[in-house]
Amino acid sequence: MLQETRILMGMPITVAIVDSEAKQSDLIRIFDYFQAIDGRFSPFKKTSETSAVDRGVPQRDWSHDMKEIAALAEKTKEETEGYFNLMTPDGKFNPVGVVKGWAIKNASDTLRKAGFRNFYIDAGGDIEAGGLNGHGGKWSIGIKNPFKQDEIVRTLFITDQGIATSGTYIRGDHIYDPHTGRTEHNIVSLTVVGPDVCEADRFATGAFAMGEKGIQFIEKTPRLEGYMIDKNGVATMTSGFLKFTIK
Repeated sequence: MLQETRILMGMPITVAIVDSEAKQSDLIRIFDYFQAIDGRFSPFKKTSETSAVDRGVPQRDWSHDMKEIAALAEKTKEETEGYFNLMTPDGKFNPVGVVKGWAIKNASDTLRKAGFRNFYIDAGGDIEAGGLNGHGGKWSIGIKNPFKQDEIVRTLFITDQGIATSGTYIRGDHIYDPHTGRTEHNIVSLTVVGPDVCEADRFATGAFAMGEKGIQFIEKTPRLEGYMIDKNGVATMTSGFLKFTIK
């Protein structure tokens, strides 16, 4: 198995390929892709397309990728009743809430198209797991205790699925409710398992902005399961979540 971790997009990104045909060049190709995504979409770089859009570049001049991200964000906004929004409270354009999961999914599809079946991509805790791990079993993913991050509160076992977690325990209150403008929430962590990491990521962000009712939204959304932890350390899970705790 080939595995490597690099710091890109301001976070550790790990790529592992189990298939014996994998070469170092396959890992490099994926890391180069994430480097390019950071250059295009980072809201912190003045040279990025995100910064250009924020300055008012007309939509007709946006790249195909930017148009795709904007369309996905608008779709997510509608599906979450407006709780997902690309605009920050101060009116800045920031597509980060969609880009990471979308990029991981694209990187995973690149590996699939290259013929790889068994792989794992983890970007800042959002994960796409394909096939089986190096021991021939499902990939094991730990959900961290948001109050003590060296502890794992749940271990999940997945294959050909994605996981994403939204929370305040690393970056503080950075997800806001577009309806009220508030960033304070009664929950600290919401993990979503979906058919792929793009679906898990975009709905995790929107559901977290809903606060305590976000887990109910995940419960009602087809093909998603979730695990929420509130400020009192109480966990609430969707009805089908426990199936992922079985090897």
